[in-house]
Amino acid sequence: MDGPAAISSSPSSSSAVVDVGPSTSARSPEVMSEEEREEEDAGGGVEQVPEFVRRQTSTSASYRVVPMPPRRMEASTAPEDLAADDTLSCVIVILTFWFFVSMTLIMGIFGSEDLQIGPYSSILLKPNPLFVSSLKMESSEMKVAPVVYGFYKPPPLDVTKIWSWSLSTSVRPDTHKEWVHYLNEGSQINISYSVPSSSSLIIVIAKGIEGLAEWVEDPLYPDSALSWNVIRGNGTIRQDILKSYDYYVAIGNFNSEDVEVGVNLSIRSTVYDITGSYYMCNLTRRLCNFKILFPEGNQGVLTTPGPTEGAGNEVYVKLSYEPRWMTYFLGIGGMTSIMLWGFNCLNRIRRNNEDTLENQLRNVGPERAPLLPQKDDDLSSLGSSYDSGSQSGEEYQDLLEGPCDGRPGGEGGKKYQPRQLCVICYDAPKDCFFIPCGHCASCFDCGVRVAEVAGTCPICRRRMKKVRRIYNV
Repeated sequence: MDGPAAISSSPSSSSAVVDVGPSTSARSPEVMSEEEREEEDAGGGVEQVPEFVRRQTSTSASYRVVPMPPRRMEASTAPEDLAADDTLSCVIVILTFWFFVSMTLIMGIFGSEDLQIGPYSSILLKPNPLFVSSLKMESSEMKVAPVVYGFYKPPPLDVTKIWSWSLSTSVRPDTHKEWVHYLNEGSQINISYSVPSSSSLIIVIAKGIEGLAEWVEDPLYPDSALSWNVIRGNGTIRQDILKSYDYYVAIGNFNSEDVEVGVNLSIRSTVYDITGSYYMCNLTRRLCNFKILFPEGNQGVLTTPGPTEGAGNEVYVKLSYEPRWMTYFLGIGGMTSIMLWGFNCLNRIRRNNEDTLENQLRNVGPERAPLLPQKDDDLSSLGSSYDSGSQSGEEYQDLLEGPCDGRPGGEGGKKYQPRQLCVICYDAPKDCFFIPCGHCASCFDCGVRVAEVAGTCPICRRRMKKVRRIYNV
């Protein structure tokens, strides 16, 4: 007789399986599990397991089936927790982004600045009422100080003032002298010069401190300034102003000796009409606070007096912007609400797509059919497993005759044949079987993993209930 039946009926096969403990017949009722008691009661004291591992009647060999202890599966993270974490991350990113935007506006675009302006200057101050609540202006103490005027609408730029000043100075080698004036669109600069010596000088008109710094870096480059001229003897220079800005008039000496020069500067300046102002503040009090109306806004005009004899013509004014904090707070709240609303909409759409895909997959059904047809009950499945076991008895006989650890066994160092090894890891011998189908195709560790992950037999695709280990004695 072939197959497992021959193994269980022949006492000479006692060396095939080694018992590592007492047989199930000698176990006390306290040690036996409830499932084993039920199986023993239902089978009249005979354990209902596949025949190739059935307990032998011989006292020299027996088989013992050890139930696998249940493993606890870690609970996966709930979708609500993941959504809460994503929402918190979104809020943190929005707050950080808006913080840097606010600091850029407060410290950069609407930061304080120091103005250096000349006589008869007229500067229009038009801040954004959404971000600025007031203007603060401060100047050094002087007899004739600048004046701030307030307007509901921008005043017309149609008043012309003509003024001039003259000086004679000596320019040292490799140095320059400069004078600054704030001029509006439509103004004009006329320069008359006189250089008594045969040496030459360079006179430039630069737009802003940036243009002056560019000329100082490369003084011999003509395109570095708005107007660049080499002067020698007597002559005149005229420059029209096309944009309201501060302009620098500078004279540079790049000779090896001091050079005397006489300069007459005549300026035709276009200034704002201040007759219709509703607010006036003289900086002789050193500080003026000009409120900005919200939301329509208003404008201010900073004016300086004409040149004075025996005193410097430069005027220094510190201008500060007071931020409108309500805008920043509402902006942070509004941006956060909009981003959270959009984020929640995207999450809802994503969940709907996942649910739709899951329903479609559930309706399609399994793509692969089991290798063996489904059985009506567990008993028929057990019968089929016995038949398959009897047909491959030699394979199980070879399995049971080898050691359980998968190492070379026997006196001659015999190794397992490929058919005796686990079909999953191909490292350990086949030392377990699946209930209820009874197939033996893997080692115990791989069988446990298959039961936990897939839950179906890799041979027949039947649903597995248990995995039992095969022990040798």
